[in-house]
Order: sequence, then C-alpha cells, then structure tokens
Amino acid sequence: MTSTQQRFSPLQRVLHWIMAICILSMLFIGVGMVSTIRPDHLTLVSIHEPLGIAIFVLAVFRLVARFVYGAPSLPAGMPESMKIAAHLSHWAFYALMLGLPLLGYGMLAAADYPVVAVGIQLPSILPHSNALHALLWSAHKYLALCFFVLILVHFSAALFHAMVRRDGVFRTMAPWR
Repeated sequence: MTSTQQRFSPLQRVLHWIMAICILSMLFIGVGMVSTIRPDHLTLVSIHEPLGIAIFVLAVFRLVARFVYGAPSLPAGMPESMKIAAHLSHWAFYALMLGLPLLGYGMLAAADYPVVAVGIQLPSILPHSNALHALLWSAHKYLALCFFVLILVHFSAALFHAMVRRDGVFRTMAPWR
C-alpha cells in the first residue's frame, strides 16, 4: 500500500477534503439532532440520513482508491511509534467512515423507520426491535464521539507534521503544492 510517490493521487486528495467537510458537517448535524426537539430536528434528520449514505459511498471509493493508488511512504526518520499510530489511525478512520453509516442504517431498521436514498426506499437490514434500536443508538452516539476525538488527533498530528517536524507528511495530502 505504500509507494515511492511523493503525494496522494489527486483523486485521493479530493476525496479526503470532500469527506472532511461532509464528516465534520455530519458530526455537528448529529449533535444538533439529538439536542433539539424543535421543528429543526426533522430538517437535520433529512440532511443527516442522505449525508450518511454519501459518506459511506465516498468511503468505499476512497478505500478502493487507497488499494489502487497506495499511499506515500512515511519519512524514514519518523519514529516507529508514530508510523504505527499513523497506520492505526487511518484504518480506524476507514472503520468509522464505513461503520457509522451502517450502524445508523441498522438503528433505523431496528426502529422500523424507512431509509430512503435518491428516492428509493432501501430494504430493512434488521428486524424491528426497540432493545436493538437502543443498543445501536448508543453505539452510534459513542462511536461518533470517538470519531470526533480521532479527527481532533488527526488535525493535531497534521499541524505537528506541518509546523514542527516539517517532514513532508502534511504536504502529501495538502490540496496545494
């Protein structure tokens, strides 16, 4: 998966930044959804569900692009513990980008709510169960919080590489040269 390339491919960079915007929006919309019972709640839900589907689809494309194009090698001078943390955090991102939408889909199915994508009602993937819905809702909420923490760590690491280490890691995903 690593290569001698200096930067991620243009497709990978575009997917990264589009998904960053989508995921941050999704997290804040999710917080807004669970913190209000006003009419805004339904508006937020109507954005949250299709955005979750879009994130899932983009994550699949991004994972395929990762296998096709690989990733730039990490600097030789980087401590091994940082390399391990980078690899683990990237796979945690993929797990959350794919897992959270699936959890949301399962949660809605367990609550017997329809899930509609581009005007098509998707089939229910789980049987109706209030207990299962509650379990999936909690899992969705806590994993979303973990996702937020992972994003903060990722952002901090990107700034650390850009401003302190200046080792070229940030440049590999930067939208500019």
